[in-house]
Amino acid sequence: MAFVVSFSSVYSVSSVVKTNERVVIVLAACVSVAAFLWHFHHGNILLDGDAVAHISLARRVFDSKTPGLLQLGTVWLPLLHLLIMPFVVSDWSWRTGVGGSIPSMVAYVFAVLGIFRLVTRASARSDQDANPTWPGYLAALIFAVNPNLLYLQSTAMTEALYLALFIWAIVYFAEFADESSVPSGRNRALRNCGLCLAAGMATRYDGWFAAGIMACAAVAVTWRRAAERAREAVEERDVMPVTRPLHSIAKFIGIVAAVPAFWLAYNGVVFGNPLDFVMGPYSARAIAQRGYQSWGLHPPGYHNLRTATLYFLQSVQLDMGHGRWGKIWLAIAAAGVVLLLVRARRWWAWLLLWIPLVFYALSIAYAGATIHVPVWWPFSYYNLRYGLQLLPAVAVFSAVFVRELRWRWVAAVVLVVVLGVSYVTIWSTPICLVEARVNSRSRIELESKLAEVLKRLPREATILMYTGAHVGALQDADISFRRVIYEGNHRDWRHALARYGLWEEALQDPAQYADYAVGFDDDEVTISAKKHGLRTIAEINVPGQARAAVYATGR
Repeated sequence: MAFVVSFSSVYSVSSVVKTNERVVIVLAACVSVAAFLWHFHHGNILLDGDAVAHISLARRVFDSKTPGLLQLGTVWLPLLHLLIMPFVVSDWSWRTGVGGSIPSMVAYVFAVLGIFRLVTRASARSDQDANPTWPGYLAALIFAVNPNLLYLQSTAMTEALYLALFIWAIVYFAEFADESSVPSGRNRALRNCGLCLAAGMATRYDGWFAAGIMACAAVAVTWRRAAERAREAVEERDVMPVTRPLHSIAKFIGIVAAVPAFWLAYNGVVFGNPLDFVMGPYSARAIAQRGYQSWGLHPPGYHNLRTATLYFLQSVQLDMGHGRWGKIWLAIAAAGVVLLLVRARRWWAWLLLWIPLVFYALSIAYAGATIHVPVWWPFSYYNLRYGLQLLPAVAVFSAVFVRELRWRWVAAVVLVVVLGVSYVTIWSTPICLVEARVNSRSRIELESKLAEVLKRLPREATILMYTGAHVGALQDADISFRRVIYEGNHRDWRHALARYGLWEEALQDPAQYADYAVGFDDDEVTISAKKHGLRTIAEINVPGQARAAVYATGR
């Protein structure tokens, strides 16, 4: 009878949790659509140059003189672009950016659900709460209504997708590490964790570091369990079944290792260097070096781990609220960590949510990643969105802090008030949107003026142009990539091993391949145009941007 009552209780709690998960999905979807419509109405979804580039990269896979998966390039990982592809087949969805927003919005909904499930499932397995869902709702609320996240999930940026995959990797890893789970459930959770990590590794390089840390943690957990089973087997003089756990951890490592192995091979075969995405001319390290070499300086945090950590934490604070509100959130989350270590060590796996802190501190100090914050030198805006990678940790451990207090309902009300006040301070001008506006003004002005010139060219004219910095001009002018010879036209899939491609050949003889050429400052197109004496038909100068020139080849 006691077993029946216990089973009925567990089943009832599970049903409540699943019902509330459906509610969370509906609410998150409504918030996501509302945020997207607001940002779309105000013209914000194409402000960030990276968002424009992500959409165009996805479009070029099928809209190109050399279509195919080789158009995915080398530096940016491919998953987001593959997900965007079906939604930018329409010219309208490509030009407006709507097609790039859809995968981010779907990912946002799943990210919110992941936060809710992570916290709620733990509360449901505890005897502390009669209603186990309220900590999950609190954590999901902190995460879901962050104004910076709501802006980024409305764009074609990688943050929402990666956060969803990272959160669900933690969800499944926590279920794997939970000693109360049945072995078959733990093995299934580990496999799902590996799949989420693999997808995350195909989205952002953050995932590579996270996968390495979680793989080590998974091996440690499996090793400890094997040692315990061995000790029990000796005591009971029984045969120890170890093949299934070893098989599961081997499968997990195989899944996780597949993505970097593929990406290294892809870069080696197509671009001649397995580490081209790290060391190549378009890598983050190369871009940062070019910018700071002109100043004769190093970026903030260069080879200084303490400074790098402070810059990252400052970006986290600015993403959470103006003034001291960001510090308050970090303090609450830190207190939540302490309470978890003291009272709820069973859920130690949640500490993996702090992996981004270690990753970005190391990346800024030693790998060329750069963050600029407006309150510290160089007093500008750059990559402030990196701070959002710690939003899941802040949300979850703030809920843990409230849940472990004696007067938890009072603390929950106070935390909601803090949430409202801190987010209201950045609601109309979230720092990531401010960054996009500040850094896009001159770029958009240049691209708009260039687009007006390009619109006056014959509709079937072929254009030679380096699109890395100002591909938005083609988007504004509604010019198909089939009419453009650009730096991605190295080879097509039929000539993947060829030494030269259409781009290199067109630079050698522009008049043979293109009707017009567009160059910026002294890029390869400009050098080629001057070498071959091409006639300048238009010149555009915008302060803060490279000089743009349009040449006629005379073909």
